[in-house]
Amino acid sequence: MRLARRQFLHLATGAAALPILPRIATAQSYPSRPITMIVPYLAGGPADGLARPLAEHMSRTLGQPVQVENVPGQSGAIGVERAVKAAADGYTLSYGHNGSHVVNGAVYALSYDLRSAFEPVALLPSNSLSISARKDFPAANLKELIAWLKGNPGKVGSGNVGPASGTNINAIYFETQTGTRFQIVPHASVQTAMKDLGPVFS
Repeated sequence: MRLARRQFLHLATGAAALPILPRIATAQSYPSRPITMIVPYLAGGPADGLARPLAEHMSRTLGQPVQVENVPGQSGAIGVERAVKAAADGYTLSYGHNGSHVVNGAVYALSYDLRSAFEPVALLPSNSLSISARKDFPAANLKELIAWLKGNPGKVGSGNVGPASGTNINAIYFETQTGTRFQIVPHASVQTAMKDLGPVFS
């Protein structure tokens, strides 16, 4: 099992850095069938938006389909568990970030140990977070937002997708650093939080 994962590590490195070179000779039998990349969030979100172009590039380079499977729920923990229970043969990959593969272990009572369940393959680009509000919101910049929040504690909703999500952790950090307070508003995904923007910290 570890051999297959090591073979994948070499192939993934080659796929990212040397896309025009022939397949690595030491991994002649891998991959011989489609690979599944589990994304533990809804389709169309930030993680999915990074995973799909990666899967397409890997498909072209490795010569086998790399299929993205969205398995959302519990801040990514459900999809990650699906990957943990899959055969350790290199044909099921777990895509995620610090929330799904680090913070969840401190927030939830998981049926698996994130520290030993996976072998890292590649460090991928990260996406940035932002603060957004409707155009009619009374604050036009960050300084005005902080002043407004201090004068109106608890009157603004902070959209987040779970206790271990980046949106929730960053919202709490923002509160502690600025001395402000707003309501935590649970959402199934970043997409639904943006739809309900009115105004929402996301």
